[in-house]
Amino acid sequence: MTAAVRVVVFLVLAFVTQAVVFVVLQWLGPLIASGLGIFAGGAVATFFALRIYERGGLADIGLTGHSWAARHMLSGTGLGAAAAVIAAGFPVLIGKAHFAPNSEFPFSPGGIALVSVILLFGALGEELVFRGYPFQLLAGRFGTYQFLLPSAVLFAAAHAMNLGSGNLALFNTFLWGVVLGYAVVRSGDLWVATGLHFGWNVTLPLFGVSLSGFTMGLTGYSLEWRASELWSGGSYGPEASLLTTLLIPVLFFALHRVPLRRQSLKLMPEEEESPE
Repeated sequence: MTAAVRVVVFLVLAFVTQAVVFVVLQWLGPLIASGLGIFAGGAVATFFALRIYERGGLADIGLTGHSWAARHMLSGTGLGAAAAVIAAGFPVLIGKAHFAPNSEFPFSPGGIALVSVILLFGALGEELVFRGYPFQLLAGRFGTYQFLLPSAVLFAAAHAMNLGSGNLALFNTFLWGVVLGYAVVRSGDLWVATGLHFGWNVTLPLFGVSLSGFTMGLTGYSLEWRASELWSGGSYGPEASLLTTLLIPVLFFALHRVPLRRQSLKLMPEEEESPE
């Protein structure tokens, strides 16, 4: 079976599983249903592909517990969280935004814990789908850097239907796709990319802003802007802002410089590794 057919089967299985889980869990709210849906889709499709096509396990796509796994995960989470702090905090620092009490979303430690877990599962699920088996299989067959941009386009397209999505939101999501793909290339695992994804996603809601069109008010405060939607991102959140566009290249450079130990990925040949 060709690589393209395997990827199509993977994506169809992931999509169907996600849709079923979303329908079953939608009574819990769109965030929980979406987060657990994408995780279930990625997990089921990955299990199927690895067991049927590769006769292997999670280590084949970079989810092994190697000696640097925790450090890679923490490094990615730290970089993602730092980027989110700048994206939402810098406007406050220069007086272009301020925190305002929001009685509609009171402070909830339990809510923060629950949302954090859902966002972690959601981040891992998206990495399994977009940087896991399909990405690594096609990158290994056609070239890592040749496939990096097309995979980022697919990642952006998957967010096109989110509330408040627009051209800048999609462009920034494309840039994020490039960064996350490079994280896999440079580290040789999914831990760094998952950490980056999770660190960004879990930090933004703490500032009282939307995340990819989802409003999760958890702290009793919301961020009110004294700037246009070009800088605030509007209802989509900072991911649709020009500040994020400017921030992502800085994040890419930081990712290139952070100490990582490159692991070996079964589906991606050694000659396609990122140059150091």
